[in-house]
Amino acid sequence: MAGLTRRQFCLAGAAISLLGGRAMAQPAMSGVPLPDGSKAPALGQGSWHLALGRHPAAEEEAALRTGISLGMTLLDTAELYGEGRAERMIGRVIAGQRDKVFLVSKVLPYHATTADGIRQACMGSLSRLGTHYLDLYLLHWRGDVSDLSVVVNTFESLRGEGRIRRWGVSNFDVADMEDLFRVPGGNACAANQVLYNLTQRSIEADLLPWCIQHGLPIMAYSPLGMTGGLLSNAALTRVAQRHQRSPAAVALAWTMRSGHVIAIPESGSPDHVKENASALSLRLTEQDVNELSHGF
Repeated sequence: MAGLTRRQFCLAGAAISLLGGRAMAQPAMSGVPLPDGSKAPALGQGSWHLALGRHPAAEEEAALRTGISLGMTLLDTAELYGEGRAERMIGRVIAGQRDKVFLVSKVLPYHATTADGIRQACMGSLSRLGTHYLDLYLLHWRGDVSDLSVVVNTFESLRGEGRIRRWGVSNFDVADMEDLFRVPGGNACAANQVLYNLTQRSIEADLLPWCIQHGLPIMAYSPLGMTGGLLSNAALTRVAQRHQRSPAAVALAWTMRSGHVIAIPESGSPDHVKENASALSLRLTEQDVNELSHGF
């Protein structure tokens, strides 16, 4: 841990303790605790690259429905994704089963500099999703948002109106989180969505333990990696063969192992979604976690 400040060193030590080899994957039904006392599904589904024509729309919608039926009931999207097309696709998928899903969307930072901008963006997302409320609404990244009180106050107003049930942030580092918590009401933040997977573990040095200490769950996007190379790792393959599961299932179980992290993999294939869902019943041993740590 050479080069870390004393504070980073202490936080990294806390992360090692929390994420050590004895930390196991959490069952889907237990969920991940949220600050308001409720729980979110530990394993969800992302939509960053959906509705872009990479797969037939019917196949992508079938994949999302398959995931919901298998317990992957948290659906993550954003006004940015496909310029609203991903939200419309999810709207079609959840029609008639809105009460079964935990719905997450995000506002772009250039819409979040004013209360009117946030409110209009939220109304647009609700319209495209065909719902009257979001379970969680996130600021997609900080960008040029210097006055976080505008975001906090508007999110709280939307929550009071029943438009959103909770709010949070995405791509915030520790400094951003501390800025947020200095704003009156900023500690009502319900989650921070960031990049986290076997090859991208920098949050373990400071952000993850900071969030755990403040009772704030992490939502891990790209838990299977950004390019696909993660799944071909030899150590991951060995652990997967030992458990008779796919490498994707093992990688997701590793991400969720602490009970403080929600994983939101994305897939346009029903078969791949079934592989992902098997992570919900997978328990990694101390040997597994150590082998993966050495392998990556």
